[in-house]
Amino acid sequence: MIRKVRRVSVHEFVFIQYIKSPNIRSLLFFNEFFPAEAFEKSLPLEVLNYVEEHEDDDCNPLYWILLISGISAMALKNRGIWRYMFNNFKLLRALNYERTTGDLFVGFKLPSDIGNLIHLRFLSLKDLEFLWPKLPSSLGNLRYLQTLDLRVDSDKIHVPNVIWRMEQLRHLYLPFECKSSTKLKLGTLRKLLTLVNFNTKNCYLKDLINMTNIRELGINFPFNIENFNEKELGKNPPIIGSKYLHSLFIVATGESCSEIDPRHLVHLLSNCTSICKLSIVANIISELPEYHYFSSHLAYIRLIGCEFEEDPMPTLEKLPNLRILEFERSFTGKEMFCSAQGFPKLESLILAELFKLEEWKVDEGAMPSLQRLEIRHCPELKMLPEELRLITKRTEA
Repeated sequence: MIRKVRRVSVHEFVFIQYIKSPNIRSLLFFNEFFPAEAFEKSLPLEVLNYVEEHEDDDCNPLYWILLISGISAMALKNRGIWRYMFNNFKLLRALNYERTTGDLFVGFKLPSDIGNLIHLRFLSLKDLEFLWPKLPSSLGNLRYLQTLDLRVDSDKIHVPNVIWRMEQLRHLYLPFECKSSTKLKLGTLRKLLTLVNFNTKNCYLKDLINMTNIRELGINFPFNIENFNEKELGKNPPIIGSKYLHSLFIVATGESCSEIDPRHLVHLLSNCTSICKLSIVANIISELPEYHYFSSHLAYIRLIGCEFEEDPMPTLEKLPNLRILEFERSFTGKEMFCSAQGFPKLESLILAELFKLEEWKVDEGAMPSLQRLEIRHCPELKMLPEELRLITKRTEA
């Protein structure tokens, strides 16, 4: 029996009921939530043997009945453990689960009793898998939360519109994909520093302007600007209200994601005047915005899957402080050109999976600070520019 412990880390969820201390402040689960032994013990030996013998027989109805029965028994036990924890450790400040290996399944749904943990500052549900794709509205009781991670390992999940109550939030990680019924108001989160997986289907674009302290913003598509003035971009209202934003991540992949509207991208980038880190992972972008729409502070750019038809190097090489460029599957042309004086501070360049690239021309004087060059899966590239050898010799000297 443990009564005076304040911080606990356990590798099996089932052990939690052995802890009787009501004063626990921090609880960390790691490795397997439910090890294989726990599932095996939930089934009679005869049933377990039958399930193991027929695991490759997808058309056997008895196999599925027995398997689902075992999972249901485990889920019910799991729910009891959740409720025990939420009703006996009410002084918890941090609740976290870190996966290394093993099963992520933790039950049918997250019990509403989690609303009892009103002192929580840190809550992570990352990688947990629930059969019931709906989080409880009692999450709104956790008004002192500073970090909330909802990146559960479930297909589309519904998040109730209660996050706006958590005005102390500094770091918010939304699910990778929410149900269409999810619509979150986030405009009250003025202390927010990190926001990940924001999109305009489940959130309100206008709320970003109120997040005046945000440092890191991750956008998932869809990202649409309503009533957008396509003829006069300067007349569109600002999107970003923080002058401290230093990192912007844009993800637009998957079958449901359409091509990024370059005009919306231009307007977004023109609002991010202080960013030093930009990452775009996209299905396709028809064209790269002109260089003056990019922040002059950019030191790191990562472009994956953009498939530009025109050579983007004449634009990127004008960025005065760019030090790292990762360029993968982002050009469908045959020729690429870097001019003299281009990329004045570039130190690291990665070119990967440019399957149609045949010729890369580099003028003398380009990339004077280059220290690392990596080229992967560019099968049609005939030879490296002679100027790159001069750069190498200059660096060695």
